[in-house]
Amino acid sequence: MKNSPFNQNLNQSNNEVINWDSVNQDLQTKFGKDVFESWLKKMELLETNVDYLLISVPTRFIRDWITSRYLDNVIQVIKSHNKNISRIEFKINSKPSNFIDKKNKVSLENQSKIADTNVTFIKDSFIQYNRIDPNKNFENFITGQSNRIAYEASKKIVENTSSYNPLYLYSGVGMGKTHLLNAIGLKLKSTKKVMFISAERFMYHFVKSIKANEMIKFKDYFRNTDVLLIDDIQFMNGKEALQEEFFHTFSALLDKGSQIVLTSDRPPSKLIRIQERIKSRFSGGLVVDIQNPDLTLREEIVNKKLSELSFLNKNNVNISKEIQKFICLEIKSSIRELVGALNRIVSFSRIYNRVPNLSETRIILKDLLDIHENKVTIDIIQTIVCKYFKISKNEMLSSRRSRYLVRPRQTAIYLAKMLTSKSLPEIGRCFANRDHTTVIHSVKTIEKLRKEDSELNLKIDTLKNKILYNKEDEI
Repeated sequence: MKNSPFNQNLNQSNNEVINWDSVNQDLQTKFGKDVFESWLKKMELLETNVDYLLISVPTRFIRDWITSRYLDNVIQVIKSHNKNISRIEFKINSKPSNFIDKKNKVSLENQSKIADTNVTFIKDSFIQYNRIDPNKNFENFITGQSNRIAYEASKKIVENTSSYNPLYLYSGVGMGKTHLLNAIGLKLKSTKKVMFISAERFMYHFVKSIKANEMIKFKDYFRNTDVLLIDDIQFMNGKEALQEEFFHTFSALLDKGSQIVLTSDRPPSKLIRIQERIKSRFSGGLVVDIQNPDLTLREEIVNKKLSELSFLNKNNVNISKEIQKFICLEIKSSIRELVGALNRIVSFSRIYNRVPNLSETRIILKDLLDIHENKVTIDIIQTIVCKYFKISKNEMLSSRRSRYLVRPRQTAIYLAKMLTSKSLPEIGRCFANRDHTTVIHSVKTIEKLRKEDSELNLKIDTLKNKILYNKEDEI
C-alpha cells in the first residue's frame, strides 16, 4: 500500500508545497521539546492546498488545546516555510495519516469537503447579538465631577481626536460605564464596524468556536473590526485559553489601528488571575476611574429622572424636597440604586395616590439604606482583621504558621465565608492561593473555638459589626 499511486501523488504534492519534517524541527525549536512531544508532534499532515493545510490529530481534546494555546505561533512557523499558507483545518482521526482503510476508502479531497460542510459561518451568530441600546447616548448621560473625565475621554474617541488606545473605564456597579460604552457604539456604528460585547459573551463564542472547529472564523471576525467595546472584562479571569486568544486579538487590533474600549469593576492592577502581559496592555492606554457621584450630581440625577417620569406618564409626581434630599444624602454608592429608589417612591405614590412621608420612605428603602452591608469584600475583611490584630496584610497572607498569625488568618477566612457569597476556592485564592480544604479547616476551627472561648467569640462579633456597619473611609 505504501507504493500505491494515490499515496505517491499525495506525498509528492505535500513535499512540493511544504516539508513537514522541517516544520516539525522548527516547531520543536520554537516551543521546546516538552510542548512539542506532548502536543504538536501529534499533528500529522493530511493535505495541502493553496492557502491552508488539512492536519490530523488523534482526539478532539488535543485539537482544542493546540487551537487555543499554540495556533497563531504554529501558523507563523508554517508561513516561514510557505508564505501562502494562512490557516489550518483540523480533522479528528485516531488512525495514522498515512494509513488508508480499504473497507472505508475515502479520498483526502472528500474528507476535506466533509470537514468544510461541518463548519458553519460564525458571523451570523455574532450579528444576532447586538447590545447597543439607542436610549443610552451621550445626550442623556448626566455629568458631574465624578464622571466628567470618563465622559470627555469617551467623546474624544467618537470625534477621532483621542490619542490613547485602549480606553479603560472602571468603577463600582451602576456608575455609568456601560452607558458610555453604549454611547460610543451608537455614535460610531454608522461609519465604522463596531463590535460591542461582554467578556462573558466573548468567552461563550470562544468556547463554541472551539467545539465547532471554527476558530479561524472566530479570529477573522473579531480581528476585522474597527472598534471593539468589551464590557466587564474582569469576568475573563482564570480562563487561560481564552486569555491567550484575547491577547492575540487585542494585539492584532492595536497593530491595525482599531480602537479598543474596556470596562471593569476595578483597575488593571487589581484584576485577579489575568495574565500580566494583558494587564500591562490595559495600563498602556488611558485608565479612568469613575468615582461615586457627589451630592450635586445625585441631586441633578433625581431632578432629571423626576422630569422624565412626569413627561412619560403625563402627570406631575410631587415628591417633596425633603424626601428628594433624603434620597440624595443616604444613597451614595450607585446611580442605578439612586434611580431605583426614586422608582420605588413614585410607584408607592401611584398605588396609594399620595406621596409617602419620611418614615414611610425609610421603610420602602430599607434594604437600600443599608447598602454598605451588601458591599462587603474579602479585601475589606482582611484590612479590618489585620488592623484589629495589629498585623500586616503581608503577614496574614504569608505561609508562616506562628500562632499570632494563624488565628487572625483563620478568623478572616471564617468571616469571609460568613459575610460574602464567595465560594470556598474563591476565598482560598484571595488568601494567597490557599486550597479550599484550608478554608474548610479554618471555618470549622473558629466555629469550634467560638463555643469554647467567650473572649474570641466577643472579638469576632466586634469584627463582624465593624465590617458590616463601618463606612469605607473609617476603615
